[in-house]
Amino acid sequence: MGLQICVLASGSSGNCTLVQSGDTALLIDAGLSARETGKRLEAVGVQLDQIKGICISHEHSDHVNGIRVLQRRHGIPLFANCGTIEGLDPAEVASLQWQVFTTGCAFTVGSLRVEPFLVPHDANEPVGFIVGDGATRVGIATDMGCVTHLIRERLRPCRAIVLEANHDVDMLQDSDRPWQLKQRILGRQGHLSNETAADLIAELAGPGLEQIFLAHVSAECNRAELALSTAVQRLEKLGHRHIRVSMSYRDQISDIWTSG
Repeated sequence: MGLQICVLASGSSGNCTLVQSGDTALLIDAGLSARETGKRLEAVGVQLDQIKGICISHEHSDHVNGIRVLQRRHGIPLFANCGTIEGLDPAEVASLQWQVFTTGCAFTVGSLRVEPFLVPHDANEPVGFIVGDGATRVGIATDMGCVTHLIRERLRPCRAIVLEANHDVDMLQDSDRPWQLKQRILGRQGHLSNETAADLIAELAGPGLEQIFLAHVSAECNRAELALSTAVQRLEKLGHRHIRVSMSYRDQISDIWTSG
């Protein structure tokens, strides 16, 4: 089996992505309960005791809700940078054991190489991740307010990417959300719109890119079909019909992509 990726959950109610190759399986974030994480892993034929580590992108609750039970009951190692650990509840931090990584420096989990890179979001030290098995690289970049040169360069060699398409700007502006919240989401440390995500996908498109998963789609200020059509139409206009664009979901797992 080649490198495989499946988004177990994505959205404000919980985020969790499975990446596996050979005998190594890891999770990017753990925003679901331990029970629900186990249930969704079973849907792709993976057991909780097979997970070699959880890599945490940032400290917001929809990315860390399950970490305490997953480590204390199942013994799964937790990987995070200092900023993320400092942003968590001190009592929570004290009860857990951490493998601390430095943003920008690669580390290994089993047979997988993990490269954390900085993304702009309103958290202490938020990161995206590149995960590779020596032959193939995949990228996970959600919860970011704008696209930087670093993000483009890290994602460019990837064959599959999990990328947020959080909101439609008009739907967000017309929503009943408070003005301050709208400004936060639209800001440079907020979330990507459908159009901005599509712009980035168009920049990254090439013969090596095969799969895009659209993630963190707002239930109130976006629609899955709108996010999907925005990205697909942009790719088709450029002639990149070989790139598959799929949705991720709050209440079910995504499609599974496998290299090769």
